[in-house]
Amino acid sequence: MYTLIIGNKNYSSWSLRPWIALRATGVAFTEQKLGFFTEEFSRRVGAVSPAGLVPVLLDGDFAIWDSLAICEYVAEHHPEAGLWPQAPKARARARSLAAQMHSGFGALRQALPMNVEAHLPGITIPEAAQKDISRLHAIWHDTRAEFGQGGPFLFGAFSIADAFFAPVVSRFATYGITATGTVRDYMDAVLALPAMQDWMRDARAEATFVPEDEPYRKHR
Repeated sequence: MYTLIIGNKNYSSWSLRPWIALRATGVAFTEQKLGFFTEEFSRRVGAVSPAGLVPVLLDGDFAIWDSLAICEYVAEHHPEAGLWPQAPKARARARSLAAQMHSGFGALRQALPMNVEAHLPGITIPEAAQKDISRLHAIWHDTRAEFGQGGPFLFGAFSIADAFFAPVVSRFATYGITATGTVRDYMDAVLALPAMQDWMRDARAEATFVPEDEPYRKHR
């Protein structure tokens, strides 16, 4: 069985991605959660990953780090999980979107860090982050229109693309980002996933130490 090493559920958007991909599609794994800003985190993660970051997937004594690499590895080994759409064009688009989320939207990440337990509507959002929000709304709307038949997610059934946008949906819920129509329906579908509900419940139950100079503190 796989072991997935993750960080705090309240903050670790990178950890949420492979965690929800595995949980939502029924791939068995054991979770090992390590608190950020602890000696255990540095020691344990450093022992299995040269990147020194979470998430890390262990398949026996073989380690895969980086959220996208983990999801690809699981998709290859568990085709029955349907983590990528079957149709070639839909699959190519899903991979494009996951990669775009993986490497982009820096202004949004900086302005609206993931903070599941908080409810912080009405904060001032910089113009660059507002542009990221508009781009994401357009991506979700257009993808649902082109590929979303047969289910409530971007490509109908849940996929890695949805796993990569799940932390953004969480951010939008925390900061009260408004949405209507197709975009609102998509966000509601992600938030209603049993796996997402489990993650958010665990995040709210955490007691987390955050140093004064960490960006996570600015919206607590």
